[in-house]
Amino acid sequence: MKTVTVLFLASLAAGITHASDPSAIYARIDKVVMEPNADNPERIQLWGVFALAKPNDVNYYESAQRGYLYFRLPAGNSNLAKMEWNDLKAVAGTGVSVAFGSRFAMRTQVRKADQKPENPDSYEFGTGVVRVRSDTGYAPIRSLSESH
Repeated sequence: MKTVTVLFLASLAAGITHASDPSAIYARIDKVVMEPNADNPERIQLWGVFALAKPNDVNYYESAQRGYLYFRLPAGNSNLAKMEWNDLKAVAGTGVSVAFGSRFAMRTQVRKADQKPENPDSYEFGTGVVRVRSDTGYAPIRSLSESH
């Protein structure tokens, strides 16, 4: 037991352990477009900078990319999705960074600004829309600030 504890503490000191992060996306959202309208949306475009969870990896994220995400309401609880979409709309343009979605369920891609919005991805729930500190060294959040 002492050996395991010493090895664990040594690995912490060396910075080689990683905690899994359940968030699918870290984002700084500039603009939100709800389709067909904001009163009864079926799809949403989120414009800004996004760091997506690497597929099949519980520890790492892709480098942040500028563009937009395109989602449709999930087959399940559309009311909850609409509440989260309103939360995302509320932070748009404020410079606030957020985390949302489940890295274990959500599959999406950052689309380029000139890419036509078609075939939206399914919006999948995680732990809600969570505001995150931007003054951190955590790689996915730091990459949002480094991306232009």
